[in-house]
Amino acid sequence: MPRIASWITHRWTKWIVIGFWLVVLAVLGPLAGKLSGVESNETKNWLPASAESTQVLDVAARFSDPDTLPAVVVYVRDDGGKLTSADLAAVAEDAKEFGGRDDLDGKVVGPVPSEDGEAAQVVVPLNLGPNGWDQASDVVDQLRQVADDGAPDLRAYVTGPAGQAADSSKAFEGIESTLLFAAAGVVILILLLTYRSPILWLLPVISAGVALTVAQAVIYLLADHAGLTVNAQSAGILTVLVFGAGTDYALLLVARYREELRRHHDQHEAMGLALHRASPAIIASGATVALGMLCLLIARMSSTSGLGPVAAIGIVVGLLVMLTLLPALLVACGRWVFWPRVPHEGQAEPTENGVWAKVGRRIARGPRRTWVVTSLILAVCTLGVTQLNATGLSTAESFRGEQPSVTGQQVLEKHFPGGAGEPVVVVANAAQASAVREAFARTEGIDAATVTKPVVADGVAYLEGTLTSAPDSQAAYDTVDRVRDAVHAVPGADAKVGGSTAVNLDVLRASWSDTERIIPLILLVVFVILALLLRAITAPLILIGTVVLSFGAALGVSALFFRHVFGYAGADPSLPLFVFVFLVALGIDYNIFLMTRVREEAAKLGTRRGALVGLAATGGVITSAGLVLAGTFATLGTLPLVTFAEIGFAVAFGVLLDTLIVRSVLVTALNLDVGRSMWWPSRLSREERRSGAPEPVA
Repeated sequence: MPRIASWITHRWTKWIVIGFWLVVLAVLGPLAGKLSGVESNETKNWLPASAESTQVLDVAARFSDPDTLPAVVVYVRDDGGKLTSADLAAVAEDAKEFGGRDDLDGKVVGPVPSEDGEAAQVVVPLNLGPNGWDQASDVVDQLRQVADDGAPDLRAYVTGPAGQAADSSKAFEGIESTLLFAAAGVVILILLLTYRSPILWLLPVISAGVALTVAQAVIYLLADHAGLTVNAQSAGILTVLVFGAGTDYALLLVARYREELRRHHDQHEAMGLALHRASPAIIASGATVALGMLCLLIARMSSTSGLGPVAAIGIVVGLLVMLTLLPALLVACGRWVFWPRVPHEGQAEPTENGVWAKVGRRIARGPRRTWVVTSLILAVCTLGVTQLNATGLSTAESFRGEQPSVTGQQVLEKHFPGGAGEPVVVVANAAQASAVREAFARTEGIDAATVTKPVVADGVAYLEGTLTSAPDSQAAYDTVDRVRDAVHAVPGADAKVGGSTAVNLDVLRASWSDTERIIPLILLVVFVILALLLRAITAPLILIGTVVLSFGAALGVSALFFRHVFGYAGADPSLPLFVFVFLVALGIDYNIFLMTRVREEAAKLGTRRGALVGLAATGGVITSAGLVLAGTFATLGTLPLVTFAEIGFAVAFGVLLDTLIVRSVLVTALNLDVGRSMWWPSRLSREERRSGAPEPVA
């Protein structure tokens, strides 16, 4: 590493490093903007591949184009009264106009009046092509305009799969603009406050921008040519992850560089030493996050498994940029970039008497009392997890603010059977179609009159039936289970049950299964990396314990906020896993930043003094890094989606808790109390200190 560091920071070769990244940016930059064009946001690409409902989607493609999205247009009078013959005639004219669309896939159904006579619906099957999710918004606006131009006393709503896709695509439009600008703005603000320099903040932000652009280009190439699955969710998380984690690495490097500038006259020599000493912690941090993200590959949920390699690529690219381009830019600019607080050779290190040095001295007066009390408080916070209703969100509960498709669905459910527009689908062997239809129709929770006659193709029968309850309710999930039990019992039918309600049910179960399998694997990966880095067993076990405690406390407090402050109805079943992955994989960064420095100082000064010096030296940079990461994840709240807002809040709160309390107070107190045994079984655990200087009591 010293040779690589000296090459990167050499007074001549630094220009080669900068030139290299300029060439990479020029070549790959145009490809980054194409990432959204290869996103796969179709339903199948978010689902567990082995689930029964996913298999039904594959079979159903024989009977209807998988790119078809039905739009349900529901009409009611403004005065809430019954529809008149003139109203129905106006709806019929709209249906006729819908039938003339070029993107129609089949016949328009309707108008179908409700039993109470107060509403009518028209079902418009639309084939929007493989990128239909992106086009749904414009198409639904066109349908709404036709419906609104009809009878003046009628109010029309567009809902169903097409309406929901339109609202979802609009919600994700902010990923490429609002989210990016918000994340960059947060990073710039915190760097300005941290460095108090009008210039220095530019270099980490420029480096983070290069990292994001290159990562997006690499992911685009893999998605376009190697089958990597990317969706709007992973693209959005990539933005905050690269900006947040990349800036964290920059903060650590710049802090170590500033230290070395106070010890050395030449900035190239100072950066070479800073890069040599900081890079093990930065590389270990990046490797931990990347490997933690790759653990998601074993997930049953396609959206979760697809996030793993996307996030890992972003972290690896960010790591490379921050360890090559950033140091080259810093030494190319010289000391003046720190203006007006330029570090000069011979200056005293301010962290020796800074805030965290004082905190360390207070902790040293009673380390056992400190870690016991802190642990008890965090344990109490974990009790809030009982308030976390991570059983999924209905369509209405998934959005923040009013959405047209949600309002339309509520109107539809008021006047038509609960599952209208979102049928339960059954596929089975054609030879047993009659028996399957009979079992399907007599299932409790299914409107028997709506069960269709079997349509047969290639030896497979296709049936649909309407739920009597809302399609995203627990009653509907129970009905799907009953339908599955009923049709699975038909001998030789090989029947499978799908549809949107079955999809949601399978997603819920797959998400919990992923959580149970992936969390232990990530903990194992983290333990191995910490053990190799710190050359100890005790320290990694203790650190993992603090990480788990921090995660539980963050999730518990977040659950209380979700229910009692924000008023959210529940949480997505994938929330605990995502929060765990980000808090543990990213939170371990701060463990690594702190403990590598503590180990370095302990080898020179002894365990007790090393713990205090390590805290004093890294406390400020860890706090700044935590603020950056928390701020970038908090920007997920700019999207009108409850799931993103919850992930953003929980991760942001957890990171702040981790940096301000767990890493700086709890871990330091444990370091002081456990003493040399923290480094067991390494040689450091058997040596009091290497220098002859006595260790101070406090």
